[in-house]
Amino acid sequence: MMFVLSVIGGVFSAATLGVIVVALGIGGVLWMYGRDLPNHEQLSQYTPPTISRIYSGEGRLMDEFARERRLFAPAEEIPDLVKQAFISAEDKNFYLHAGYDPVGMVAAALDAAQGARLRGASTITQQVMKNFLLSSDRSAERKVKEIILASRVEEALSKEDILELYLNEIFLGQNSYGVAAAAQTYFNKTLADLTLEEAAYLAILPKAPSDYHPVRQAERGIERRNYVLRQMWENGYITQAEMQRAQQTPLLTVQSGHYPPFRAALPPRDYFTDEIRRQLTADFGEEAFFTQGFSVRATVDPEMQVVAAQALQNALEEYDRSLGIWRGTGETIPVETLDDAAEWRAALAGADVARDIDLDNRWFPAVVLGVEEQSLELGVEDISETVSVPREDIAWLRGDFFDNFERGDVVHVRRMTDDEDNTLIRWSLRQVPEVEGGFMAMDVNTGRVLAMQGGFSYQHSVFNRATQATRQPGSSFKPFVYAAALDSGYQPNTIVVDAPIEIDQGNGEIWRPKNASNRFYGPSPLRTGIERSRNLMTVRLAQDVGMTTVGSYAERFGVYDRMNRLLANALGSQETTLYKMVAAYAMFANGGERVEPTLVDRIQDRYGRTVYKHDQRTCDDCERFSTLPPGTAPRIVSNRDRVMDPITAYQLTSMMTGVVERGTASRSIDLPVPIAGKTGTTNDSKDVWFVGFSSTIAAGCYIGYDRPRSLGPNASGGGTCGPVFQEFMAKAIEKYGGGEFAVPEGGYFVKIDRYTGARLPDSATGENVVSEYFREGDDGFIGAGSGTVIDGGFAMAADLPLFGRGEGDDEAPAEQAREVETSTGRSVTVPGRATFGTLSSGGLY
Repeated sequence: MMFVLSVIGGVFSAATLGVIVVALGIGGVLWMYGRDLPNHEQLSQYTPPTISRIYSGEGRLMDEFARERRLFAPAEEIPDLVKQAFISAEDKNFYLHAGYDPVGMVAAALDAAQGARLRGASTITQQVMKNFLLSSDRSAERKVKEIILASRVEEALSKEDILELYLNEIFLGQNSYGVAAAAQTYFNKTLADLTLEEAAYLAILPKAPSDYHPVRQAERGIERRNYVLRQMWENGYITQAEMQRAQQTPLLTVQSGHYPPFRAALPPRDYFTDEIRRQLTADFGEEAFFTQGFSVRATVDPEMQVVAAQALQNALEEYDRSLGIWRGTGETIPVETLDDAAEWRAALAGADVARDIDLDNRWFPAVVLGVEEQSLELGVEDISETVSVPREDIAWLRGDFFDNFERGDVVHVRRMTDDEDNTLIRWSLRQVPEVEGGFMAMDVNTGRVLAMQGGFSYQHSVFNRATQATRQPGSSFKPFVYAAALDSGYQPNTIVVDAPIEIDQGNGEIWRPKNASNRFYGPSPLRTGIERSRNLMTVRLAQDVGMTTVGSYAERFGVYDRMNRLLANALGSQETTLYKMVAAYAMFANGGERVEPTLVDRIQDRYGRTVYKHDQRTCDDCERFSTLPPGTAPRIVSNRDRVMDPITAYQLTSMMTGVVERGTASRSIDLPVPIAGKTGTTNDSKDVWFVGFSSTIAAGCYIGYDRPRSLGPNASGGGTCGPVFQEFMAKAIEKYGGGEFAVPEGGYFVKIDRYTGARLPDSATGENVVSEYFREGDDGFIGAGSGTVIDGGFAMAADLPLFGRGEGDDEAPAEQAREVETSTGRSVTVPGRATFGTLSSGGLY
């Protein structure tokens, strides 16, 4: 008996000692691995990377940007059905264990011992630790650390907090992170709209999304989904009937074509939203913009954005087709695939051509299947039948079908339809123009950019020519020369000499600027210089005012960061962007107050807090709105800086209305409200501009080749860009209105002769009569307005042949070369009408 007791005692002692040793061993392991673990408390402040979204003023989603496509969903907004599906698939004892599941770990070990596939037996809490705080390597050390951290986190966070972290962080395939983004990606639904079988399918994806792809691995996915449904029933979350019904349901997803993709509801990415991305990335940093879930309210007017895009596209296509040259897309499809519709359709789907063009109907990518003398047979993307283009459709092209097309060529084609009933007339070939351009429109008082088009097609070229292309503005810069003069004491009727000039550039070369007409008009009023875009008057005026003064004005208006003080720059030879030019013109329109262009009204962070607001004006009466007298509106007080005297702004605006009414833009601009503006055409017509404004909106257009070259003798700012401005502003005025430009206080009107600058009686009428505005206390007919002639220090020859009163730039017949005396006393030969290859640097007209 004593022996038995001794044996039992020995066994008990050994067991006790073993337990102590094991406990000490486990304690040692926990101590060793638990010393330098990451701080789990940071999880309570976790802010997952989420999508930044851009909305229109009406609140419609326009675009989204993210590195990881994640939509954060708080635990209380995640349906129980979704939580139950993931718990059943990943960790059925989630609500019972303390971070790790010993029973599950033993079961996994037994399964492995019996030859089954090794499984991790990690709980949801452990997976959170791995995803947030540890690496993904498969090692015993990482597993121990995982268990330690999981137990600590279970003490610090609630089960719902842990589940929120897990369901928002996990990768579920198709660049979708978190259950909210995955619901959109796979089913184009919100979490609340998911069905039982759809929630179960999402729950199978965490371990290996590609293994359960809804198309390529559909059967395997359904099998695993049905397993999760059975687990949900066994765990008491659903009834058997619900399980059976869901298991019989086919797997219907976006990828299988049963639901439209989420992005199908979004407009194609365009220049406006991409420019917002570019600017906000610069302001907030790329990491913040792509991860912090900003909600951006854009200034764009979607209706006017469409008008702007089509107006610019119309002008670019019209110019391109006038050349009669077919360039095509440059893409081809192997000829051997053309006999098999499935093959050529697959190849066509992969062709790198623009698919975002909708100009007089959608432009479809197509492939040439056959070339005949009188027709071209095409296979068209998204069109089941082949189509035929008749010979009459290429009447604008040089050559015939055989000269321009081969089988396998990828082209664009659109339906040509009847305007009245939209019936098909024929299919018509189209090509993206080589010439490019930009357009922009903004509110002159708030700076809100209403529309921006940076080229013909964003998918064809993402380069934004409204904001990124730096080009010579040409004569569209001249208003800043005249603004500097008006603010320096000159008057609208100040007389400036229009005559030849020679300037020694100091390098042995002589600069001889010319007017576009190659004519000289002698002493002329300031107004005429800007209306008729006279280069020689502008150079003399800039010389007299001083390029330092002109440059400071250009910099004050934001046209340049630093303008070189070269006389040629008075004609717009220094490059700038359309974005800066339109913003500067807006300051003329609003009476000389600084206005900063913006594409964004407001930015909110993921919590709804406003982190940026553009409009800084104050409303003094808004708090007592209910007590205001009937018919009295709250007063909005501007706190903007003044960049220009309001009378100078009005004088310049008045002179620029003459550009539209009888000057270089008179043939293309005809709108129901007063419009002021200026054309610009540079050397060899490499760049053509028109920038103008009403009392409410400033807008501008620039057109030219990306690699500058001549647009040809028929291109001009008024003739090429003017129609773009006209088409857009006609619609803009219908929507936003317009009226007379506000006359500032502190001045008076006087009628003058616009040809001579002479004062006329108040009763005078006729095409030569204009009303000029003068400051109170200034006599427009003494000093600079008294008949004093401004020559800029360049004398006018006595024998110069001048064009007389009322003779326009284009009215007289072309003259022969003649010899005249220059401002330096030399005799030179003045050739006949200048060609586009002989004109001077910078602005012409």
